[in-house]
Amino acid sequence: MKTFRFIAFQFVLILMMVLPSMAQCPMCKASVESSMKDGSTVALGLNAGILYLLVMPYLAFSILFFLWYRSYKRNKAA
Repeated sequence: MKTFRFIAFQFVLILMMVLPSMAQCPMCKASVESSMKDGSTVALGLNAGILYLLVMPYLAFSILFFLWYRSYKRNKAA
């Protein structure tokens, strides 16, 4: 149970660190705002790229955790 609490605590800390990283650099923000006024769809691609980069570490962590959990359950049952 201590291990689960430790992992849950670290997961919460990681989530809290994501919030500041959601900001864009000022130059990117200015470029996107000016292109949006001109009717360009650059912002959609930029947002998709940001979401892609945000999701990949969580997906990798989730897959590794699932594989570890499945292995743990198999070893415990044997």
